[in-house]
Amino acid sequence: MFATPEQLSNANKITTETVQSLFNSFFNTIERISALNLNASRSVIEDTMLNTRNLLNIKDVQEALNLLPLAGPAALDKFTGYSREVYEIINKAQHDVSGALEKQASEYNSNFSDLLVKAAQNAPAGSEVAVAAVKSAIAAANSAYDSMQKAGKQVVGFVEANLAATAKAVDSATATTTSAVTGSKKKVA
Repeated sequence: MFATPEQLSNANKITTETVQSLFNSFFNTIERISALNLNASRSVIEDTMLNTRNLLNIKDVQEALNLLPLAGPAALDKFTGYSREVYEIINKAQHDVSGALEKQASEYNSNFSDLLVKAAQNAPAGSEVAVAAVKSAIAAANSAYDSMQKAGKQVVGFVEANLAATAKAVDSATATTTSAVTGSKKKVA
């Protein structure tokens, strides 16, 4: 019934691999978000400098009116793209972590089941009821865990669908605003 040195070694190996996988995921996520933030910062500075140059070169009111509609939709597009990339990075990290934890839980569950079978084989006569109760409790816990996992995946799917719909609506609104501004600009000219 007690764990052998080989079982302890395997459990430690599995735990070490899981922790290493989690740290790799964590650092990859930080690296990707840092790169994204640096690129976004660079883009903001470049856009600001371009807009400043354009403003300094304005010679009349018409040129100023022509510049106004260009900055808003471009900035909104960049922000929307940035938000999508952040979501994708975080979603991948969440997927990596949940996958590693599911694998770890599965390994522990398998090892515990093996241990329970060995304990049942060595149990004294008359303890079948207690062993059956433990097995039943484990089955109920696994069922509850599976139900929570399925519910969590449904929530993630719902959130992803809503984010996709929101992004589509923002894209549509941006396109409508851009075409409306471009159309009114043509009328002014």
